[in-house]
Amino acid sequence: MFSLFKTLPRLGFRTKSLPFKRVRAFSDVYVNHRDTPDNNDSVPFDFTADNYKEIDRILAKYPKNYKKSAVIPLLHLAQKQNDNFLPISAMKKIAKVLGIAEMDVYEVASFYTMFNRTKVGKYHLQICATTPCMLCGAYDVIKAIENHVGCKLGETSPDGFFTLQEVECLGACANAPMLQVNGEWVYEDLTPENVIGLLEKLKNGEEVRKGPVTNRNHCEGPLGRTSLINFNQEQKYDRDFDKAKEEYEAAKLAAKQAAQNQAKK
Repeated sequence: MFSLFKTLPRLGFRTKSLPFKRVRAFSDVYVNHRDTPDNNDSVPFDFTADNYKEIDRILAKYPKNYKKSAVIPLLHLAQKQNDNFLPISAMKKIAKVLGIAEMDVYEVASFYTMFNRTKVGKYHLQICATTPCMLCGAYDVIKAIENHVGCKLGETSPDGFFTLQEVECLGACANAPMLQVNGEWVYEDLTPENVIGLLEKLKNGEEVRKGPVTNRNHCEGPLGRTSLINFNQEQKYDRDFDKAKEEYEAAKLAAKQAAQNQAKK
């Protein structure tokens, strides 16, 4: 980049007239690994017996020569086992399990922001501030959270309960603003007032309704359901694939026999 700007004057461009402005960084995470007392090669990590069974179930989905395809599922599994934190020793263990280079695991873990390579609080709050959420008051919600828990975005609260992070769209635009907790559950229709109650319930270990924190039913508007009114939500739509395969094979055989009979005439 710097060599480019040194070259521009020789090409006739006036670099002083180029506009520069400070931009807001969306990540304060280092791509390269940095040893810490709780995240280095000497800190042991191994999967639990139950998770080894889960690994076998995951690997069964892929051909034996494509076990590398299971990197992301195993990274999720390791992070969830380790209190939402993915240490370097877990990445090395995954590389050993899959029989691949450690760098193949590390480059995936360092690329996706959903993997926490530094420790986070008990509740990792990922707050969406993309356009719909922003227009509906996401930054007011963020300010309320910061004031209540005592830390800023990218930090962990002094009591270790909450880590705040601003993220891009999490796919609940109709119920904006919203946040995601520990990479799993989402809470929607937030305001600076009701988000405080949500945080207190999480901190106290109380059961919290997933989805809208208001009385909204899923993502219905204020008029309620206005389409698919006769749709039976209790009805289960399930297909017997074994039976469907048998019917397909029988039809295929019948067509083959019919073609053979036609050829004999």
